[in-house]
Amino acid sequence: MAKTKLDKAAVIAIKDCMGTKKKEKILVVTDEIKREIGYVLYNNALDLGYEALLIEMKSRLYNGEEPPVEVAELMQKFDVVFCPTAKSLTHTDARRTASEKGVRIATFPGITPEVMIRGLNADYKKIAALTLRLKKIFEKTRTVRVTSPAGTDITMDITGRTAYASKGLFHKKGESGNLPTGETFVAPREGTSQGVVVVDGSMAGLGMIKNANIKIQVEDGFATRITGGPEARKLIKLLDVHGKDARNVAEFGIGTNDKAKLSGILLEDEKVMGTIHIAFGDNKSMGGSVHVESHLDGLVKKPTVYFDGRIIMKDGKLLVE
Repeated sequence: MAKTKLDKAAVIAIKDCMGTKKKEKILVVTDEIKREIGYVLYNNALDLGYEALLIEMKSRLYNGEEPPVEVAELMQKFDVVFCPTAKSLTHTDARRTASEKGVRIATFPGITPEVMIRGLNADYKKIAALTLRLKKIFEKTRTVRVTSPAGTDITMDITGRTAYASKGLFHKKGESGNLPTGETFVAPREGTSQGVVVVDGSMAGLGMIKNANIKIQVEDGFATRITGGPEARKLIKLLDVHGKDARNVAEFGIGTNDKAKLSGILLEDEKVMGTIHIAFGDNKSMGGSVHVESHLDGLVKKPTVYFDGRIIMKDGKLLVE
């Protein structure tokens, strides 16, 4: 049977991105919403000759909610795990524990066929090189400041924090990240972020910002006041379910995938070259101390980014080569 573009993207994910070896075993964890992607990965794994298992669970209610314990246990028993699900499993204990045991994991939260085809046909060697260069710069930096035409002006302390390069090539034991990917990110030090974030691109759990921008006042590391249109009110509800820790400034990231486009699907949006994202909630997966079953990213367009006062991005143009 002729291979579709989606099949080709699945093969890239299995062979190139994960570097799956001949005798390694593959697990695909999916749900009823993202079943199509789950089966494409599973069927292509079988066609390539791998021992593979597909398990479908009931979709989670929110990003960061744990899968059933049986799924979490299964994730530890395979070499490579793919998680095409409606809600993110990235910031879960299930994913963290499996990673600690050496399992290589790719999460695809909110993935669509279009995003998979577009994002996985990027040059991942080029993306990896840029993403790793940024990681080195992040780790020499103490203070990050972000401004934007929409009104963002926030300062975050990242002194001594490990930065993470989600480079799309997860070949070593325990490596994990999103697919499609392309971002460098860090957890700002708890209690240090101050200023205003104006989300004018998209917001996890909400999609594209179509009405008024979401204005988030940040004091001592927490979102204290959220204003704007209907999206702002929805965001408050999503956060309030989980209490104050869901308002923790959890992540600052820079997109490095030149093939990604703003689509309203955060999985892709946060990878778009020329954007930054700031997430609220759980930061335990990235070296922080806040553990909460929520992690929501907000995208800022045309940002200017200062690292210790030096401009590394100007109006959305990355000045790092």
